[in-house]
Amino acid sequence: MHEFLSKAVEDKSIVWFKASNNYIILEEIAAHLVHQILENKTPQKIATKLAEKLTISEQEAIKAVHDLNNRIVIPNTTKTTEEHTSKSKYGLPSSFAFKKHYHIHNKVFKVEFANEFQLSLLHPKFAHLETQETSKIEHTFQVFNANHLIHLVLDGECIGSWEAKNVHYFQGKFSMKIIECIYTKSEAEWMGVFHASAINYNDENILILGDSGNGKSTSLALLQAQGFQCIADDFVPIDQAQDVYSFPAGISIKKNALPVLLEEYPELETSAEYHYERLNKTVRYLPPRKIDYSKAAPCKALVFIKYDATIDFEISKISKLKAFEHLVPDSWISSNSKNAASFLDWFEKMPCYQLTYSNNELMYSTIKRIFEDDL
Repeated sequence: MHEFLSKAVEDKSIVWFKASNNYIILEEIAAHLVHQILENKTPQKIATKLAEKLTISEQEAIKAVHDLNNRIVIPNTTKTTEEHTSKSKYGLPSSFAFKKHYHIHNKVFKVEFANEFQLSLLHPKFAHLETQETSKIEHTFQVFNANHLIHLVLDGECIGSWEAKNVHYFQGKFSMKIIECIYTKSEAEWMGVFHASAINYNDENILILGDSGNGKSTSLALLQAQGFQCIADDFVPIDQAQDVYSFPAGISIKKNALPVLLEEYPELETSAEYHYERLNKTVRYLPPRKIDYSKAAPCKALVFIKYDATIDFEISKISKLKAFEHLVPDSWISSNSKNAASFLDWFEKMPCYQLTYSNNELMYSTIKRIFEDDL
């Protein structure tokens, strides 16, 4: 029997298939039918009960069962290739054009890049961690091209190979390996990694989410300046115990946010600028302050944030299903059954808010109120 999980949320069910590691929102009756199909009950037996329940003909019921099987069950019980990666044969370059060392959580990481393009994919986010200390290297990464693929090797082991169009998967895998090494936790010990920003206050965290351009990184930088602790930007790791961990990459600051942030961060005026053609954006990176790698803390809430110059301030609780539809597509969630169940339990209990603002002071005070259970 194929592994399958279902969690009732509001008036629907979120279902998860292990084979595809896919989450789908279904009507409760559809989720029940999927469960029956996966228990290998015959379509006729399922349809007979469905016809009685819905007061429809058996012909209509069996058509519905077959349709659900073809559209939902079969595609999601077929094993998929993880993250478009492979492990093709390669030969290591005889030399690497760039060698960088990064000091992260009392460890030194060496990263060798074969060319400048590969350097540009990773180095800008971690440039603030660069060190000249090279005597105690804990791990060595090597990044190079071979057979039209970009390869990632860690301590002599090939982690994966990606086509140019899937370079974002390569970047995600590199970051995943960094957190495995920082915290000495294997990939199977992480519940997921979320495309969000995270802030800490009084030993609890809030995840700040939003579409690209909505201002989540700018909001994170503003909150950091007000004394909240930056935990992570764009890449938020959460482990099996549902605790949020720090990730030390710089906070990405777009050009149009500079006027808002220069008063708090004058160093941004002369920070290096990076243009990413694939994403059509130009950013600078702001180092997070006081990263504490020894502290992991639970998540208090999910806040979907949007800066809108025409709106002074609005906040409201939002549908969990709407939040789920925005949270999952850009996230990596473990295909381990225990972790998938943990994720569904974690999400079910998580308050979800939509915050739209142009008034910074009201944004600060409201985030604090969420932390203090005063909203």
